[in-house]
Formats: sequence, structure tokens, C-alpha cells
Amino acid sequence: MKTLIFNGSPRLRGDTMSLINAIIPKLEGECKLVNVCTSKIAPCIDCRYCWSHNGCAFIDEMQNIYKYIEECDNIIIASPIYFGELTGQLLSVTSRLQTYFCARHFRKETPITKPKRGAVLLVSGSDTDMSNAYETASGLLKEINCTEILEPVMFKNTGEGRPLESEGAAEKLTKLVDFMNGI
Repeated sequence: MKTLIFNGSPRLRGDTMSLINAIIPKLEGECKLVNVCTSKIAPCIDCRYCWSHNGCAFIDEMQNIYKYIEECDNIIIASPIYFGELTGQLLSVTSRLQTYFCARHFRKETPITKPKRGAVLLVSGSDTDMSNAYETASGLLKEINCTEILEPVMFKNTGEGRPLESEGAAEKLTKLVDFMNGI
């Protein structure tokens, strides 16, 4: 089993990463973690190359991610919430998933045939509404053939304490891991 995790946090020792680090050892098989804030991936510039070609005109770290997307079984999008949305860095990198949208809608191809499970892990320092972020993330997951998507796993008010120590944290993370492991 292979799992791809997009980490949208710029803080590699922050709350989002602490949750990712808690689940990785429990996920079966191989995990590939993409720290979008340190990756060398250009955002989509709407050059429209993918309207008529497979892949993307940019040749960068995203090429390896495309390959992994096509072969993996699970995809997790993890992000802190900035003003009710996924981080800009995460949106910048995932804008490159446009190639799959174009394959399906413009070229009338099926770019990814292997169905996947998807999950969204969101962290907020306040009690903000995270529904927009979840809708954005689940829309991205659907474009990359996540046919089953777990309800959002959310941690709020992390400014008041560590999310791993919050009430119900273990149960939330166990549910996410079990879903990814097909249990």
C-alpha cells in the first residue's frame, strides 16, 4: 500500500506536522510526504499545455508526484487553516493538479484509473469555520480519483494547547489511519 501526504504547513515542527508524524508509523506500506513549503514546485500558470498534452510543461519535482499519484492507494491533504482556507503554498502546489482536470474535461481521457481513498486533516488556532478548506481539499482529491473520502479530521483552537493532547485526538487519528489502511 502507498500513501501520499501533502503537508501544507510551513512549520515543520508545528501542529500539522505533529499530527502527520503521529499517523505515518501507523499507515501500512510506504508513505511519501510532500512538504509543499520546501518543495521546488512552480504553481500552474495556465499555459494550457495540458489542454492538449499529457502531463505539464513545467519539469520540476511535481513530475515525481504525478507518478506517485498514479500508483498510490491513498492521499491525505493536511493543512493549517489561514483565514478559513488551505495555505497558499498548498494551493500553489496543488494548482498543478490542473493536468488531471484538463485530461478529463478537455481531452476526454481518464488520467488516473486506480481508485484511491482520500482524507483531509485540518488544524486551526481558533474556532474558525473550516468547511471551505474541506470543500477545496475534497474537490482536489476527487480530481485525482479519490473515490472514497473520509469526513474531515479537524483540530480547532490549537492556540490553547497541542492537538495531540486534545480531547478525542487519539480517536480521530485512529479513524483516519483505519480508513487509510482499509479497515
